[in-house]
Amino acid sequence: MTSSTPDAPAGRGADPLAASKAPSPAGYAQLWRADPGAWVAAGVGWRGLAGPVRRRAEGLDTRVAALRPGWSGAAATAAGAQVGGLRDALTDVLPALIEVDQVLAEFAARLGTAKARLTAAVAHADAGGLLVDRAGAVRPDPARPRSVDRLGPALTEVAAEVRGALALAGAADREAAARLGELTTAAVTGWVSVPPGWRPSPGAGPVEVSRWWAGLTPAERRWLIGHEPARVGRLDGVPVAARDQANRLLLAARREELAARLRRLSKPLPPGPLELARVVRLARVRAALRDLDALDRRLAAPGAPRAYLLGLDPGGDGRAVVALGNPDRAGAVLTYVPGMTSDLASAPGELGRAARVLDRCAALGPGEETAAVLWLDYDAPDFLPEASRTRQAEDAGPTLHRFQEGLRASHEGLPARQTVLGHSYGSLVVGTAARDHGLSADALVFVGSPGVGVEHAGELRVPPGQVWASTAPDDVIRLARPPDELARRAILAGTPLGPAAAMLDGRDHELWFGRDPSDPGFGGRRFPSGRYGHTGYWEPGNPALDGMARIVLGR
Repeated sequence: MTSSTPDAPAGRGADPLAASKAPSPAGYAQLWRADPGAWVAAGVGWRGLAGPVRRRAEGLDTRVAALRPGWSGAAATAAGAQVGGLRDALTDVLPALIEVDQVLAEFAARLGTAKARLTAAVAHADAGGLLVDRAGAVRPDPARPRSVDRLGPALTEVAAEVRGALALAGAADREAAARLGELTTAAVTGWVSVPPGWRPSPGAGPVEVSRWWAGLTPAERRWLIGHEPARVGRLDGVPVAARDQANRLLLAARREELAARLRRLSKPLPPGPLELARVVRLARVRAALRDLDALDRRLAAPGAPRAYLLGLDPGGDGRAVVALGNPDRAGAVLTYVPGMTSDLASAPGELGRAARVLDRCAALGPGEETAAVLWLDYDAPDFLPEASRTRQAEDAGPTLHRFQEGLRASHEGLPARQTVLGHSYGSLVVGTAARDHGLSADALVFVGSPGVGVEHAGELRVPPGQVWASTAPDDVIRLARPPDELARRAILAGTPLGPAAAMLDGRDHELWFGRDPSDPGFGGRRFPSGRYGHTGYWEPGNPALDGMARIVLGR
């Protein structure tokens, strides 16, 4: 399936000493020439067909609606059924177009990982005085003679790295071809409806949901995505790819609904209360549509990693769960929980923070498969009075718990390393969820935290040594002291000891929601941050960004 880029690097000579049988010359050269970006672009092209297909289906609805008032009888009924069948055929295609994009994007991502591993293997060979020839065979460099005792282990190691990179590329190619072949067959034979009783119970956990989904045929799964996207899109335990297809359908439908409301509300009314109400509703609809349009543009952004829409609720301030890269396929997964004032409008910006962590992961571990999730599925506080209370964090706990369990249940292959990171009030959400419900996480990270609801890392129920925190020296969150301490400090400030009395008081480690997780007495581990304030932990020059990436990778 691969396409071409520049030729593979060639060796400068040959030697009869070799570590093992050389890999396939065609496979080695093909991987060097492979262009992951071309496959990403092809997937985007397939996904781009969804708009025209959707408009054609809507056009059929419009025409039938125009004919219905003046046409009745058997012929009208038959024509309506025929047009309805055509419309259903068009709408059934929509999830398939998204699925093709997913398959090609995931193939491109794995191909990119394989190329990174091959590049690292060639660099390893060069550093060890070895050559990798055009056939992929690893040989000693005659220009840099070394003893056989020293060459043997290095030859074996580099040859294994080359074979591993080629094996990953080959497996990705075979899998993508099989998935596309199966989708092609299914598109011809059609989807299969699922009887009403074949649904998980409302209280089913992610593991049970995962088993239910696995028990369906591919045709039944595709039917559910197309006909019940609201159900599929919100079910923790359903694979990420299926949830993305369902939620993208919901996003398109929601945008169409808002656009229709906008058209209806655009006609002015005579001055008076009704006109005032119309103007207010019009402003709200415009804002909601603007937020959805911004999210849609971010989801459609070209390049890797591909975005997956795992949850969407445009009501109120709006909620969204978006992954960069497929968490079901990645070996390391970050779940990022933002803090105060986060809403649907801020989702694209918050995704930028997650993307920066992924970029650093790629730089630190170029052969690693990683994914990052923006988890904005809670009602974040809008104002300080709300942010001074724990209610919204406590309400979010069960939902975050289920989401993390769902990531475990739907993951393919060996379990991923899962890291959950909370910023500001989001750190209280993460800490409260871990304390009260447990989180399926291998590490917890708190940045710019006002406290996480516990006094010691041991209360968070994650492996020892896997609770991390960072607070910038100039982060104003350091001033978020408990109310009683603030009052005491105000009193002490009038004494001769002045500000030093607060330090002597022995409670300098206490923040609004408990002990500072960056304090040594909390029992966690700290990583440094530069002076970037409360929101600068993701700035490119901040060492905190590298710290977060290393934790995600488990380094």
